[in-house]
Amino acid sequence: MNKNLFLGRWRITEMEEWDKDFIDEEEDGYFEFGKGGDGEFHFGNVQGSIHGESETIEGKSRFEFTWVGSAEMDELNGRGWAEIQENGKLYGKIIFHGGDKSWFKAKRKK
Repeated sequence: MNKNLFLGRWRITEMEEWDKDFIDEEEDGYFEFGKGGDGEFHFGNVQGSIHGESETIEGKSRFEFTWVGSAEMDELNGRGWAEIQENGKLYGKIIFHGGDKSWFKAKRKK
């Protein structure tokens, strides 16, 4: 089993589809990865629970996940992935089933 290098909270710093004001509308936007592949995220009025796994392929760590959540009382779900870049920052994509998709950048919360 691979060590999960993603554990902890990552502060969203930028997204393709939404500006910083939206990302931090209700609280500081984040992705949080926990043990066993579970976690959560929140940005704007979107929040959800994630479940996935990390793996290392050709020396690169990647976490692929599915998610369920809501935005303004509407139920949502989708999938996504995240990679830790050489600079230690997180880069990934979140995809809404049948809808939006956006890359995101995040840094580890201290």
